Amino acid sequence: MVHRRVKGGKFKIKHVEKLPPVELGEELDVNINGLCPNGDGMSTIRGYVIQVPKAKPRDRVTVKINQVGEKAATGEIIK
Repeated sequence: MVHRRVKGGKFKIKHVEKLPPVELGEELDVNINGLCPNGDGMSTIRGYVIQVPKAKPRDRVTVKINQVGEKAATGEIIK
């Protein structure tokens, strides 16, 4: 988000589109940091959340990204 002052002391907000740091089908080595509310393992890359089903905190796994969304991605464990 970029704020810019306009006439009258008000601010105009310009939303900048942010691309996710992962792509569909990409394979990544990740550390599982915590749990999501639904019980899946959770990892973050540059503030972007990756949900990994059947993973536990403190695991180090290789995942393949199956689904990419605005704020989170879902991956499955390969190794």
